[in-house]
Amino acid sequence: MWLAFVLKRLLSGIPTIVGILTVVFLFVRLVPGDPAQAILGEYATPANVAAMRESLGLDRPLVEQYVSFMSGALRFDFGRSFQTRQLVSERIFDALPYTLSLGLAALAVALLVGVPAGIVAARRRNSALDYGVTVAALLGISMPNFWFGMLLIVLFSVQLGWFPITGAGVAGDPLTALYYLTLPALALGAAEGGVIMRMTRSTMLETLSQDYVRTARAKGLRDLTVVLRHALRNSLIPVVTIVGLNLGRLIGGTVIIESLFVRPGIGRVMVDAMVARDYPQIQGTVAFFAVLVVLVNLVVDLSYGLLDPRIKYTA
Repeated sequence: MWLAFVLKRLLSGIPTIVGILTVVFLFVRLVPGDPAQAILGEYATPANVAAMRESLGLDRPLVEQYVSFMSGALRFDFGRSFQTRQLVSERIFDALPYTLSLGLAALAVALLVGVPAGIVAARRRNSALDYGVTVAALLGISMPNFWFGMLLIVLFSVQLGWFPITGAGVAGDPLTALYYLTLPALALGAAEGGVIMRMTRSTMLETLSQDYVRTARAKGLRDLTVVLRHALRNSLIPVVTIVGLNLGRLIGGTVIIESLFVRPGIGRVMVDAMVARDYPQIQGTVAFFAVLVVLVNLVVDLSYGLLDPRIKYTA
């Protein structure tokens, strides 16, 4: 039954992806600027610009360009980058490990900070600790990640010299990669950690007031056992939902953070493509992110059954 549910969810995500690709296709062409002019420079002659537009396929009718783009997207073939002449998909997968490591590290920071802080705040409701954790969460949510990243650079890189400012480390050396990943992950995961903390606190407060929790305590179970084995598991479903919903913001954050810390990830590729008006690269990168969001939300939906066996999947 779950296989039919997965298939149904994947099929329902197709119109979303098609809509996103259509909007991106039109949007990049509405932005002022000519890719051919950007490639050749401001002193290029009109004849050279026209020849470049023809070689890039930009002189074809818009409908023909759209049909060609969508037919290629079905095969995950977005052509070659205007900027580097490298295959768009190849460039995305070359940069994927850097963005994936940053996203996972930021999510790990958010979960390792947000969930325990939310549990502690719920257990010490209306105490000074609760107020302090709540204020810290609000600060994390309120601060733009690029601004928080600059604060981390000033403090830990410029003033103390503990961490590097730019780069991603040496390929094949996980310890160096982790060292270079520390500040970007903290900058990107702070806001998400604040959201997770507030959601965990809210759901834990509700769960701790349930009858089965009071029954577990009446049986003489330790408070820590009651919280971790009985209350936390049922409180995680809204937290997992929030993580899935905020994936888009996390992806958007990688674009900014990778530019700030000069990491060679997909976010940096996206920024370079937008500056160069590289239509194929922009379209391919957005398509990749759209598919990623759909797949992650599917995984989130499937995780509900693991957290609560009472949940059944129907096609």
